[in-house]
Formats: sequence, structure tokens, C-alpha cells
Amino acid sequence: MFEIRHIDPEKYRQQTRRSTLIVVLVFAVLAMFLSTLAVTTFGNVEGSNFRWNLAGVLLGLITTIVLVRNVFWTQPWMESAVYGWQLKRRLMSITNTMHHVEAGVKTDSPEAMKLLRFYHLGLGEMHHLDGNSQALDELRVQIDNHKQAMLEMGLSIDQLQLDSAWLDSLPRSGRGSAD
Repeated sequence: MFEIRHIDPEKYRQQTRRSTLIVVLVFAVLAMFLSTLAVTTFGNVEGSNFRWNLAGVLLGLITTIVLVRNVFWTQPWMESAVYGWQLKRRLMSITNTMHHVEAGVKTDSPEAMKLLRFYHLGLGEMHHLDGNSQALDELRVQIDNHKQAMLEMGLSIDQLQLDSAWLDSLPRSGRGSAD
């Protein structure tokens, strides 16, 4: 179960810049090393070695992706970047089904109401971390109206955890069709 955490935006941005720089440097070093190794091993002095350079860069990219997913992902210096990525993924999963969420809200489905509240809180946190408070101001009336509707239904407005069952419970029309 994913939970929204309140993180200091300056610390978040500093840590994500640092982790991005580390990953970019690892990729650059690997790509240069593997390209040089491929050209030295398989290349020739007279012809073009473009394909060996490209192969080295692609191998460097693949190696970097494997390192990020299997080694770096659990490192403390990647924590903010991983959290931001997970938060954005959760928000995107809700965005992709927003028409179903809104349909559920119109029928006063408690799960849809909680899901939309989580979405609003997550969106607020993401904008806060990114330093983009202006984007959330445009949704303020909708957020406040939804919050009031939840209170009137007796639902908790502290929806900081995303329960995947909420997504599964959405009313869906035409399950076989592409949404």
C-alpha cells in the first residue's frame, strides 16, 4: 500500500538532483568505457566504427538501467527519487481511470470518493515537492467541494494511503474496450 509522506521540498529537490547526477555519470562512464572496449576489441582502423560505438552506448544504457533497478533503487541517496517516481505512478494510474472515478463520485461510491481525495492530496504533495503551487490553485474549488462532500458523507478526509481495491471497485462500462 502506497502512502503519501510529507517531505521537505528543498531536501527532495536536492536529493533528486544528486541521484540524477549520479545516474547520469554512471551512464556516461559506462557508455564511454563500453564503446571504447567494443571499438578496441571488434573495430578496425580503416573503417567506420560507428556500430561498435553505438553498441557500447546501448550496452551502457542497458547496464545503467539494470543497476538503477537492482542496485541503486534501494540506496538511501535514491529514496527521494524513488518516492517521487512512485507517487507519480500512483497519480497516473488514477488519471488513466479518472472518468470512472468521476462516475463513481457522482453515485456517491465511498471508494471513488476516497480515491479522488487521495488523488487530490497526492497531486498537492507532488506540486508542493516540485515547487508548483500555482497549478493546484486552479483545482482549489473542486478540491474543497469534494472535501465537503466527503465530510457530509461521514468519510475521513485523511486519505494518505492508496488502497488498490479502490481502483478495482470502480464502476466500469465496457471492460473489454480500450479506455
